[in-house]
Formats: sequence, structure tokens, C-alpha cells
Amino acid sequence: MTTSRKEKAAETEAALKAAAARLFVERGYLSTKITDITREAGRAAGSFYNHFASKEALLEALLKDLADAGDEAAEEPGHSADFTDPAAIRYHLRSLWTFYRDNAGAMLAVRQAAMVDEGFGTTMRQFGTVQQEELHDHLDTIIASSDMKLPGTPELSISMMTLLLDSFAHQWLFGPAIEGVRRPDDEEAIEALTRFIYRGLTGKDY
Repeated sequence: MTTSRKEKAAETEAALKAAAARLFVERGYLSTKITDITREAGRAAGSFYNHFASKEALLEALLKDLADAGDEAAEEPGHSADFTDPAAIRYHLRSLWTFYRDNAGAMLAVRQAAMVDEGFGTTMRQFGTVQQEELHDHLDTIIASSDMKLPGTPELSISMMTLLLDSFAHQWLFGPAIEGVRRPDDEEAIEALTRFIYRGLTGKDY
């Protein structure tokens, strides 16, 4: 079966994205050049511009892929929007932790690009805002509860949750090893996050 031109183009675009993600982990976004990406992908240097106008455009495409992947995760079996149940919080944290781990290149690149590019910084903030807004209804059962109370407004509460996870994941998934300090495994990290965030959102332990 012959491969169509459209299929070849899709394969090249996917190869460029995958190569970029690997290099962003190894070298960092700022130190990775377009020629590094095409070489890593095994493609001709000029092929890059058939798919992306710039390295920033490639990163924006990766960011869109991240958003799409997040939307798909919300449809998976086991999803619950009832944050009075620690299992629902654990489910979301497990999905997000796995998402960060599996998309390390893009997550690191997004943070680095935002520090030097004001436009991309705005894009990242908008992306984060959308992701946070999608969690607001998960607090409805806490708000309706007579014996639970959020630490602040729903907006602040979700912001604290997502920013905590972001910093925690970058420290333990992407950060350099700290001498004498053991990295938590996935289950340990997820359980600690679940207890901390459940207590913070509801004022209760489990």
C-alpha cells in the first residue's frame, strides 16, 4: 500500500513534534535550534517550514495537542466531578501527574518560552485559565456541603490546586536530583498530593 502525500506530511509533522519534545527535555527549549529538530527527526532542514512557521509555532502546536489530550482524559471511565470524594481528586491528580510525566518536553518548553516571550507567556496563561475553568464545577459539591468550606473563592481554590501541582511536578519529575533526597515514586507523589489538596479544599482529612 502506497503512502499518500497527505499521510507523509502527517508523518513528518509528527516526527518533528516528537523530536522537538525529546530535545526540549535533553537541551531545553531555548538551546534547541530548528536544525537540531530536523536532524533528530531525520528530515531535511527545509522540511520544517512546510509545517511550522517557527519554533514558537511548533511549540504552540504541542500546546494544542496537550489541550486535546486533556480533553480526552476528562472523558475516560472513572472520571467524577464530585470533589467531596477523595477518589475523584485522586483520579484527576493521577491523570495530571501522568500527563506531566508523559509530556515532559512540551511542559518544560512552555515554561521556558513564557519567560522570554511575552506573547507566548500570554498564550500559556490563557491555556492555564481554560484548564482551571474546566474544574470549577468540580467544587459544586463542596460548596453545597454543610460541613466543608473552600479555602477561598472557587477561582482561587482551583488556582492554588493547579499551581501547586505544576510546581510539585516540575520539582520531582523534571528538576535535577537533590543529593541525599529521594524522589517519590508516582504512587507516593499522587497520594501525598491527594491528601494535601483534599484537606486544603474541604478542610477535612480522610
